[in-house]
Amino acid sequence: MSPAPHTGTPQALKPASQHYENFPVASLLCPPRLRPAITAIYWFARTADDIADEGDARPAQRLQDLAVIREDLFAAAEGQPGSGRWPEVFGALQPVIAQFDLPVALLADLLSAFEQDVVKQRYATEAELLGYCRRSANPVGRLLLHLYGVHDADSLAQSDHICSALQLINFWQDLSVDIPRGRIYIPRELWSAYGVDEVQLMARDVNPATTKLIAACARTARASMLKGAELPAAVAHRLGGFDGWRAGLELRCVIQGGLRILDKIEAMDHRTLAQRPKLGVWDAVVIFSKALWR
Repeated sequence: MSPAPHTGTPQALKPASQHYENFPVASLLCPPRLRPAITAIYWFARTADDIADEGDARPAQRLQDLAVIREDLFAAAEGQPGSGRWPEVFGALQPVIAQFDLPVALLADLLSAFEQDVVKQRYATEAELLGYCRRSANPVGRLLLHLYGVHDADSLAQSDHICSALQLINFWQDLSVDIPRGRIYIPRELWSAYGVDEVQLMARDVNPATTKLIAACARTARASMLKGAELPAAVAHRLGGFDGWRAGLELRCVIQGGLRILDKIEAMDHRTLAQRPKLGVWDAVVIFSKALWR
């Protein structure tokens, strides 16, 4: 993102291939009738996230732009024109909101998390961090379930576990990227319990204490992911037929993608303070094979 607002098409923004993702967005496995809606939601979130994170704009400007995109979101929900600053984003999102009766509050929660990223760089407790995940990640899963017509409490809870796990995995994967930006997502109560201080983290000091700390973080993320393991079957049953099979398979790929990152973190002895693990072609084969087998 540059200090100037995005005004082009989604393709004119930073493309998805340049935003490293752990899993595909609106892939071939997704039911075709839902791909435009999922893509519209993704580009809305991606655009707002870039406003919060990319480029060299000052915090006040980022917050101002996020306030405008929030106003545009509520205008779109009412079928009204907005500021016109992101025409392709809202040109795609507005009919999706109307067609699927999207819960706009979930989209607003995403904006709240992006606003928090602008002003908050430390977390005191795990509960505080999970509160951030509730707004930064969980709405994405709930929006997807809404598109699938899945609304039962058990499925929503499983989705929240998966999405919070994905957010946490992204944090532990990206320590070598986030910390130089001044952001420490590991809760203070946790790194204090392992005898790690802020100086060590800011220096990205790889030592027995920091690796044990990151290993504990990874275990928590894995446990959260596994709590959502039954969701693909529920979605497949709800949709039924080939669409259900494909949707279930894609969700299993999402789960396996997160678990694969955790496997790679473990394989490098949890040294993500120094190095960022990535998924390659062979990892994609492993993820798909495990998802298909299950």
